Amino acid sequence: MRLLAKTYWHGTQIRFRDPVEGVTGIAVQVDAEDKTRVRGTFWRPDNNPKPKVVVIAAHPRGDFSEHHAFPGFLKAGYGCMGANMRSINNDSDCLHEKLVLDIAAYMKWLKENGAEKIILLGNSGGGALFSFYQAQAVAKPEDRIKFTPGGRPTGLEKADLIPGDAIIYMAAHTGEGKIINEVIDPSVSDEHDPLKVNPEFDMYDPANGFKPAPQWVEYSPEFVKKFRDAQIARVQRLDSIAHEWIKEAADAARIHGSEYFEDLPAEVQRRVLRQEYFEPVMVIYRTMANLHYADKTLDPSPRGYGSIMSPRPDLMNFQRFGFARVMTPHGWLSTWSGLSSNACIELTGPSITIPAVVIHAGKDLEVFPATHSKVNFNTIKSTDKEYWDIPEALHYFEPDEGDNGNETLNRMLDRLVAWTRARFPL
Repeated sequence: MRLLAKTYWHGTQIRFRDPVEGVTGIAVQVDAEDKTRVRGTFWRPDNNPKPKVVVIAAHPRGDFSEHHAFPGFLKAGYGCMGANMRSINNDSDCLHEKLVLDIAAYMKWLKENGAEKIILLGNSGGGALFSFYQAQAVAKPEDRIKFTPGGRPTGLEKADLIPGDAIIYMAAHTGEGKIINEVIDPSVSDEHDPLKVNPEFDMYDPANGFKPAPQWVEYSPEFVKKFRDAQIARVQRLDSIAHEWIKEAADAARIHGSEYFEDLPAEVQRRVLRQEYFEPVMVIYRTMANLHYADKTLDPSPRGYGSIMSPRPDLMNFQRFGFARVMTPHGWLSTWSGLSSNACIELTGPSITIPAVVIHAGKDLEVFPATHSKVNFNTIKSTDKEYWDIPEALHYFEPDEGDNGNETLNRMLDRLVAWTRARFPL
């Protein structure tokens, strides 16, 4: 039997769950300040063609043009923007610093089309993305991040960044890099041979306490510590590989631009040019190794066994599909490295002072209460903030076994619309 990934995480599209009558969807094309064109969908109630309050949803990779939270807001009379990023469905070269420019272009379009208040809806990876955007938007231009972790200019100091007026963290983790810190398999002993395993750090080895899925495990504190330390060590090694490749290209570019380049032998010139223009790809195997998948005593919650991608992470760990599987060095450092990425709520949360609500999905298989949701809540500095725990909810509030259709989602949306209306009445 071949185990396949579920379709929710990083799927091609997050869709409306219920039909919505009396609304119109408008295709939107905007150009970011670096001239990159991005496309989204603006939804508006037919009886309110220029809504003054708009909810905007975005994700570094997922298609949120039909986000499942939109129907609740649209029925209440709010506008909704599904803002797809330049890295939709392929984040191999995703630079979060450039995604800030994408969001800025959508924010400008909304303001030009009648929006007076804009609510940032940060679902899943959108939470860290919008926190990063907001932190840069409220910073003085001269204090904004000027270079990506890989050393490329961001242009943020010159960008027109319109801050949001409120933020919703819906099943949001602290950052994609933090996810990698938790899921990367530290038993990989050779980045070029993914089947080589150091059993000392293998969470799926029975010698370390693993039991056949879906039996829960309780790893020893000693194993947990050395496993987590080894995960960070592997991320550090991957960071070093990324920086080394970037440095080699930069060194070649300096030689190419030097006054003595033309005096070099033709063979050396060819090598230099090839090195300068070489675009390496990092293949990062085995990123389905979070101890939480098999040990429910670690950050306890009502979750089920396994990952959002598969009920058998021990086997999914060796499949092609997975977190950060194929990355450029720049994309790895900016998006998926938990040691280098700027898109981390632990870094950006102190800049969040607008009204905020953190919604934790209790049955989430990737976002855990103490590891992510409560960190988000405790890190942001909003004086008007709430923490909601929805025990029966999955990551995307998709119907679970025994659920009555979309009841869990719709109850949460009713509450969320009431929260929004109390702060931004129409």
